Amino acid sequence: MKKIAITGANGYLASLIQSVNQTHFDFIPITRKEVDLADPEAVTRFFERMDYDFVFHAAARTQTSDCEANPRDTHKVNTESAITIAKACHKKGARFIFLSTEQVFNNRTENLPFKEDTLVNSSSVYGQQKIEVENFLIENQIDSVILRLSWMMGLSSPGIKSSPNILTNVMKAMFFQKPTMFTVNECRGMTYASNLAEQFDKIIHLPKGIYHFSSQNEQSTYEAAKKIASMLGFDDDGIDLYILPDNSRYADRFRNLRLATNKIESHGINGSTFEKDVHKCLSDFGWLN
Repeated sequence: MKKIAITGANGYLASLIQSVNQTHFDFIPITRKEVDLADPEAVTRFFERMDYDFVFHAAARTQTSDCEANPRDTHKVNTESAITIAKACHKKGARFIFLSTEQVFNNRTENLPFKEDTLVNSSSVYGQQKIEVENFLIENQIDSVILRLSWMMGLSSPGIKSSPNILTNVMKAMFFQKPTMFTVNECRGMTYASNLAEQFDKIIHLPKGIYHFSSQNEQSTYEAAKKIASMLGFDDDGIDLYILPDNSRYADRFRNLRLATNKIESHGINGSTFEKDVHKCLSDFGWLN
């Protein structure tokens, strides 16, 4: 069995991947207990003495506000340690799977889904930190798959705790009758994380390069939130009480973060849509028949 070191092993996506693929790979879970990614020198020592065939690098400090407030500290985690791990993989002849983000495009103004060869342009520290790693991997011809992800969604299950996402945000708003704002001036992909976990084997064996993994969506985040509430069985009056439009955020420029997925689909990775993903997730967890 191939050995896969997986960072951020207790996180939602990494936990789901391990659960779905536990009989196919020998996972080596890596958390902060094993090595602190804020210490790149310790990361170098740790990964150089390990034995693995792949590193699936899911660990990161992903909160935009955190990165803006703590650029030096988050750079060590998001950029320096990622590059350090990539160098260790290169020395060992192992493959590096790097999780990047739609945020590398958040300063572009086009309204079409972005392709892999679209020039990146990010106004956020987080996006810039990810771009720096992408550039290193490409310029140094590291055997790597750069996987740019959309906003991943899903629900918690035993041993797997979901990250905050549009599904959980809508459920909290509706079930706890808590009025919640959702962005009107934004359209982005929102992807059921199970789609990635179920196609993990194909993804890690893709030819070296950059790929987008995202379900397609034409709705604003506000419209998508209303759609989820409707699928959960709430009527329009109830939805309008608790799913509220945030018209001020990105009012100066509509935010498009959609990713084109033709490239990855040409390699046999199945795509989906936001609505299909929501229906599948709610069905998987017993919310829909």
